[in-house]
Amino acid sequence: MAQTTSRRPATDARAGTVRRPVRRGSTTSTASKSAGSTAAARSPARSSTTRGSASRTPRAATERARRPETASSRPWLGQWNSTVTSYYLLIGATTLLAVIGLVMVLSSSAVTSISDGSSAYGVFLRQAQFALIGVPLMIVATRLPVTFYRRFSWVFLLGALGLQMLVFTPLARGEGGNTGWVYVAGISFQPAEFAKLALAVWLGAVLGRKQRLLGSWSHALIPAAPGVLLVFGLVMAGHDLGTALVVALLAAGAFFVAGIDLRLFVGAAVVGAAAIVGFFVVGQAGSNRMERIASTYGAACDTANECYQSQHGLWALGTGGFSGVGLGASREKWNYLPAAHNDFIFSVIGEELGLLGTLLVLALFAVLGLAMSRVVRRHPDPFVKITTAAIACWVVGQAFINIGVVIGLLPVIGIPLPLVSAGGSALIVTLIAMGVVISFARTEPGAAEALAARGSVVRRSLGVVGRAGRAGRARMRRR
Repeated sequence: MAQTTSRRPATDARAGTVRRPVRRGSTTSTASKSAGSTAAARSPARSSTTRGSASRTPRAATERARRPETASSRPWLGQWNSTVTSYYLLIGATTLLAVIGLVMVLSSSAVTSISDGSSAYGVFLRQAQFALIGVPLMIVATRLPVTFYRRFSWVFLLGALGLQMLVFTPLARGEGGNTGWVYVAGISFQPAEFAKLALAVWLGAVLGRKQRLLGSWSHALIPAAPGVLLVFGLVMAGHDLGTALVVALLAAGAFFVAGIDLRLFVGAAVVGAAAIVGFFVVGQAGSNRMERIASTYGAACDTANECYQSQHGLWALGTGGFSGVGLGASREKWNYLPAAHNDFIFSVIGEELGLLGTLLVLALFAVLGLAMSRVVRRHPDPFVKITTAAIACWVVGQAFINIGVVIGLLPVIGIPLPLVSAGGSALIVTLIAMGVVISFARTEPGAAEALAARGSVVRRSLGVVGRAGRAGRARMRRR
C-alpha cells in the first residue's frame, strides 16, 4: 500500500498537476520536461509569431535598413546579381563605349580632315593617343584604395581650382563662345573636366564625414555649398553653359544621396536655376547662345543660321532608319554637319548604324547607370555612396543632355558625349572617373574575396593554354 500511495503523485503529475510545484520553485521533473517539449512542438506558430514580433521592433528594422544590399536579396537573378556584377558591368560598358567612340571618331572625321588638307587619320590618331593615356590612368585608379581618395580630396579640389583659374590668364583660348580652353606648351586642355572629378570626390569626403549632422542646415551647407558655388561660378565665368549644367547635376546627385533636407535640396535647385537663367539669359541677351535657345523653343527657326546644326543632326538620324546606311557611308559628315566627330557624333551613329546603333549606345549608358546605382546601394561607406552618385549624375546626365541636344529637345550648348566624342581632356578624365568607381566596386561586400578567388585573367588564360598543350602532347605520345 505504501508503494501504491507513493506512486499516485507521479500519476497525478503526468496528468497535469505538475504545474503546481513548478510555480512554487521546485525542480522540474522529467515528465514536465517532456510535456513542455510536446507543447512547444504542438504550437510552432506561436513561437514563430513571438520571434517575428520581436524582430519587427524599430531597432531591428533600422538595422535591416542600414544593412547593405547583398546578392541573396534578389535570388531570382542568379549569377547576374553576384558580388562582382557591378565590377564587370562597369568595365564592360566603359570599354565598349570607348571602342565605339574610337571607331565613330575615325568614321566621322576622315572626310573633314582630308578637306582641311590633313591626314584622314589625324583626328583618330590623336584620339587614340588620348585613349592610350587614359586607359593606364584608369587602371591605376582602379587599384588605389578608397582611403587614398578620401585623404587627398582637398588636394584634388584645390589643384582643380588652380587649373580652372588659368582661364582668366593669357593662356586661355575661346572656342564657340566659351573661354574654357588652356594652352600650355602646345597642349590644350579643359580645366573644367578635372574640376568635375575633383568636386565629386571632395563632396563625397565632406558630406560622408558629416552624414550624421546633415539634419542641420549649417552642417549641410558648410563647407559643401561654398565649394560647389566656387566651381560653378568659375565655370560660368568662362561662359560654358553645358559644363555648368553638368556641375549642377553632379552636386545635386551628391546632396540627394547624402540625405540632406528635401526643402534645402529644392531651394538649392531653385537658386541654381535662377543663377543660370540670370547669367546666360539676361546677361547675354542678343548673343548667339540666346538665338539658339529661342530657335529651339520658339515658333520660327532659320535653318540657314541658328537651326542649321540641329536640323542637319535630325536629318542624319532620319536618314539612318532602322539599320543605318552602313559604317563610313554617312552623307552629313561631308562638311554638312558641324562638329560631326564631337558634339553631334550621336547623329553620325544614328545615320551609319541606324536605330540599332543608337539603342546600343543608350543601353550602354543605362548599364553604366545601373552598375553605379548598385555600388551606391550595396557599399556601406557613405563616402563611396556620395562620390559614386555624383560621378553617375555627371557621366549619365551629360550623355542624356548631349542626346537631348541632338534630337532637338535641348538647345545646342556644346557638350560632348562622354567616352564617345572626340576630345582629349574629356576622355582622359572620364576614364579616370570610371576607374575611381571601379575601385569602389572592388570593395563592395564580398567582391574582393570573389575577385581574389577567381585569379587574374592572364593567369587563367595561361592555365588553359598550358592544359591544352599538355593534352596535345599526351595524344601525340599515345599515337
